[in-house]
Amino acid sequence: QVTLLESGGGLVQAGGSLRLSCAPSGSFYRINDMGWYRQAPGNQRELVATITEGSSTNYADSVKGRFTISRDNAKNAVYLQMNSLKPEDTAVYYCHAGVRPRITTGSVEYWGQGTQVTVSS
Repeated sequence: QVTLLESGGGLVQAGGSLRLSCAPSGSFYRINDMGWYRQAPGNQRELVATITEGSSTNYADSVKGRFTISRDNAKNAVYLQMNSLKPEDTAVYYCHAGVRPRITTGSVEYWGQGTQVTVSS
C-alpha cells in the first residue's frame, strides 16, 4: 500500500510564496507521472501542474509564470513552488502520482490527503 504524504500548506498574504512537498511511503516498483491538483469550495478539482518521469511539465494557464513543479527522482518526491500567490489560489491542494506497485503491474493512481493553502488579500 502506498500513501502520498503532503506538507507545506498554510496561510500567506497575497504576493507571498509557499512550497508544497509530497513524497510516497510504502513499497512500490516505480513512480510515473506526478502532479498537483486543487479544489476550492464549490468547485471541481482542477489540474495545477504535472511532471513526467523525464521532467516534462504541464501547467494550468492560471498558474503559468507563477508556479513551478519539480521532482527529485532519488527521493520519489514532487514539489510545487508557488510565487506571487493570489486570493483565487486559495484551495485544498492534492498531490497525485501514477505508481507501479510491482514490475508486473500497471500504473495505479494515488492521491494525497490534501493540504490547505489560503491566500489573504
